[in-house]
Amino acid sequence: GKAEPMIIVMPNGRAQKDDSASAGMGSFNAFALFVDDLKKDLIPFIESKFSVKTDRESRAIAGLSMGGGQSLNFGLGDLDTFAWIGGYSSAPNTSSPQVLVPDIQKAKDKIKLLFISCGNQDGLITRSQELHRYLKTNGVDHIWHVMDGYGHDFNAWKESLYYFAQKAFK
Repeated sequence: GKAEPMIIVMPNGRAQKDDSASAGMGSFNAFALFVDDLKKDLIPFIESKFSVKTDRESRAIAGLSMGGGQSLNFGLGDLDTFAWIGGYSSAPNTSSPQVLVPDIQKAKDKIKLLFISCGNQDGLITRSQELHRYLKTNGVDHIWHVMDGYGHDFNAWKESLYYFAQKAFK
């Protein structure tokens, strides 16, 4: 009863020809190219197979590590598609705050929830801190959740999803 009913889709997040385990992580470019797969293939596929609402206010994007960077890049980069955005321990693929949120007023008007989290022992916290400071300075509502004693690990991501899911779509 704490979260609204939702469908969670967890794609790989890489767009590369060889996506086998032996291919490794691929290049950063494979993560950036995923936005086309997401918008042209995955979202239409979900909408064709499941009874889902298709408006932006019924769509969220959130992720952890590289997926956190993608979620911030894609979500904040397309506020006409996503209203609920979460980045957990976002990796260095995350764009700078000025690139992520170039239009402060549009962000204030369109974002329903922006949830940024990171463990205080995570070596990648700097990116998230920069975004938090930029948003705070510019008056963009968001939740900045720092987890004491957590690093770049599953415990931080599990807690982040737990809190994000309770706030999304409300």
